[in-house]
Amino acid sequence: MNSREKRHLADLYNEAVSLWLPPEDLSVDQWADKYRRLAGGLSAEAGQWRTDRTPYMREPMRAFSDPNIEEIVFVAPSQVGKSELELNIIAYIIDQDPGTILYVQPRKEDAMSFSRLRVAPMLKACDKIRDKVRDVEKKGRGATSTVLQKSFPGGMLTLVGSNSASDLSSQPVRYVIGDELDRFAISAGRDGDPWELAKRRQNTFYNRKRVAVSTPTIKGASQIEFLYTQGTRERWKTRCPRCGEYHEVRFDDIQFKAKPKRIAGKESWYVDVTGWKCPGCGEVSEEQEVKKSDSRWEAENPDAIRNNRCRSFWLGGFASPWRPWKDIIQNFCKAKKDPERLKVWKNTDVGDLWEERNTVADETELLKRAEKYPENADLPGEPGCGPLILTCGVDFQHKYAQYEIVGWGHYYESWGVQSGYIPGSPDSDDVWKQLDSLISRPYKFANGRALRVVMTFADSGDGKFTNEIARRCKERQKANVFAVKGWGTHGRPFITPPNRVPIAGNKNNTYILYNLGVNAGKSAIMSAVQVQEPGPNYMHFPDESRGYDMTYFTGLLSEVEVVEGNVMKWVKLPGHERNEALDCRNYARAAVKVINPDFDAWERALRAAPTKTVKVSTQRRPRRSSFKDKFFD
Repeated sequence: MNSREKRHLADLYNEAVSLWLPPEDLSVDQWADKYRRLAGGLSAEAGQWRTDRTPYMREPMRAFSDPNIEEIVFVAPSQVGKSELELNIIAYIIDQDPGTILYVQPRKEDAMSFSRLRVAPMLKACDKIRDKVRDVEKKGRGATSTVLQKSFPGGMLTLVGSNSASDLSSQPVRYVIGDELDRFAISAGRDGDPWELAKRRQNTFYNRKRVAVSTPTIKGASQIEFLYTQGTRERWKTRCPRCGEYHEVRFDDIQFKAKPKRIAGKESWYVDVTGWKCPGCGEVSEEQEVKKSDSRWEAENPDAIRNNRCRSFWLGGFASPWRPWKDIIQNFCKAKKDPERLKVWKNTDVGDLWEERNTVADETELLKRAEKYPENADLPGEPGCGPLILTCGVDFQHKYAQYEIVGWGHYYESWGVQSGYIPGSPDSDDVWKQLDSLISRPYKFANGRALRVVMTFADSGDGKFTNEIARRCKERQKANVFAVKGWGTHGRPFITPPNRVPIAGNKNNTYILYNLGVNAGKSAIMSAVQVQEPGPNYMHFPDESRGYDMTYFTGLLSEVEVVEGNVMKWVKLPGHERNEALDCRNYARAAVKVINPDFDAWERALRAAPTKTVKVSTQRRPRRSSFKDKFFD
């Protein structure tokens, strides 16, 4: 036997003996403090892991080592160490308590990215487990998927996407770890809730463990919120340096001053954070003083350990050791005028649920809010003080088309310009001629200056006239007329890049199609309806002479968002059968979002004096008109 064979035999012997050695008497946090190293370039602080740096991680990690606990739920904003919690648990399982692990990400692509960017560097940096883990060998077309399966003595780590029913229900597993549950697919194919499917794979294990981790999303439709309520409902609370009582550090208690300023035409914010006002004694303590103070988890429902074997934790964004409070406040100032950005801030920066408001004003209130536009003008106000850009939304029905032309200003303050119907089916030449005249003519201010419609989004229909609408929109692409298709999928982004789609199955004849996440647009519209004073997101409406009558407002407020199970859905209100007005406003809003205009530049162009017509010498090349020139008169 040569030396190489001897070394191989020794490795096999050592590996076999290691299976019979009792594990060290360590909890997950103690193991991580002793053995875990953070890879350089991928972590904020490379080197030896220190739980003391993120003390809020200690109890969730110890809960995993507790034989009385079956499920751990951890809710937190972005960038507070959620992934490191999962990695520490995975490494602990591999070294101390081997078993099969199912790690679930929202998509397969997310799972592959996590394996390459987080799991592989962790294994490489950690001497204790580096030589224990091997990629599962696969040949042929499946060879590229080895990154999603890693074996180790006594177990295997399998990484999957939440939308794959076969991956979630094929083999029994002892451990299940779910990352970003609120971004999971609503259903794994036709088999139902992905997390429930994953849990079913643990039924044969008496010593099973589950870990659910996520940033929160929408109140009432959040999966992680539901799981949190089933557990101990623990909150991370800090001892007030003044009175000694423990309270959660919340945004409402942060004392700060913020001043806007404009740099190169863009709004920026100067923020001065005074400190944290204790809800108990009312005294203000400085940020560093609060962060150095003692903190602890306090449970609202401690009986859940006995009843459900579940500990659940909710961490706020102000507990992060890496993020100054000033950064969180600045992000708030930038987002507060836009409901969509504010939702992201509340979920990912603060770690709170976003609460959708369904108590919209009724149609009578909106009808009373109608404004009197000048009789001799199409647009209200002076150029630069009202709408700066026009878009149009069109909803085709089998016997008519409904449209709305909307003006947009700074921070998406909007002005209804004209709403109406065009009788006829979508394949009628007369319908399209009338639409052409509406979107091509100038809409004037009282002083004679005018705007033209910059972009038109037209619903591509329910299937009967889709190809006809596609063909007509393609003919008008130079006029920025595009077909759209709305998708009511929960969590789908409002705007995504357009696709080229064949007309009538002919791959040589394609048109541009925008796919819209209409639920996100409807949420933004309903939030804007709530705004009571002119300014950011406020919706101005003219009188009935321009099409804004009771029928219009009944259609605009025709739907409401409700919770069905764990999913938010839009449903029609009783007595509100027609929703074309809501769809038209949604399409017009999508068009301006696609344009993403620099409103400052559009305002300067509109305030500038109209360009005089002059003779151009044939010896000199005429100036090329800009994009905005085509839409100003």
